[in-house]
Amino acid sequence: MSVAWDDLRTVMMLVRHRSLAGAAEALGVNYTTVARRVRRAEDALNQLLFERLSDGYRPTEAAHILAVHADQMEITENSMMRQLQGAETELSGVLTITAPQLLIASFLAPVIDQFTKAHPRIELRILATNDLLDLTRREADLAIRISKNPGDTLTGLRLLRQENASFSSQDVADRIASKPKEMIDWIVYDAYPNVPKGIGPEFPNNNVRFRFDDMVAMVGAAQAGLGVVRMPVFLGRATAGLVQVPVLQPQPYADIWVVGHPDVWPSQKLRAFRDVLVGYCKTHRQQFVA
Repeated sequence: MSVAWDDLRTVMMLVRHRSLAGAAEALGVNYTTVARRVRRAEDALNQLLFERLSDGYRPTEAAHILAVHADQMEITENSMMRQLQGAETELSGVLTITAPQLLIASFLAPVIDQFTKAHPRIELRILATNDLLDLTRREADLAIRISKNPGDTLTGLRLLRQENASFSSQDVADRIASKPKEMIDWIVYDAYPNVPKGIGPEFPNNNVRFRFDDMVAMVGAAQAGLGVVRMPVFLGRATAGLVQVPVLQPQPYADIWVVGHPDVWPSQKLRAFRDVLVGYCKTHRQQFVA
């Protein structure tokens, strides 16, 4: 009696996610493949692994047992693959980088261009997300993170010190300059719902007009003239239609790091990308402070 590793992994993912769709997304397959692999594992073991319910798949005790052991197998597989990758010397194959969307669009695009021209045999895959992908599980090879704590178990380099400041459309900036004591409307991030601290005494009247849960939306609202936004200096300077306003004095903001798992950090592909990235950051570091 034996079960293929793909089928064991599928059982594990279905235990974790409790739905065909969730497991399929995690595995990068369609839900019919998940269902087929589960049936194949049940046939091989001659045991029911999941109860099929209207609200999803409920794992049996047997499924939980398989999931625990499959998890350990996955840890071993990931460790093996990371160490093999770290020993790579060829500048070819796939290299997966993750970074926040706005950092890619507003700053990192020239790095990507320069690297791919210098190393055409490397297939660069970019995962644009603010999510902290799991480098231990090899969800990415290198991560560029804006963080005060980019990951205690990771190897990393601090690329840039940065500040944030206040930005608005030119019309709003002109109105503030001519009438600084009138009400200033703010667009704030939902996690920090109040008017920012550190506003100069010459601007006594401030009001939160909008709260957003997404910086892209906040940038768009500021471009449309809906208010003032506190944002990283590099982003404000790189965004068309925005100018810095002196309502808020520049303040320290989380640093920008490049991090990777210690096992894969020595890879020649990762080293080559870091060399381009670090050089570019050194040349353009003044973009990040006021």
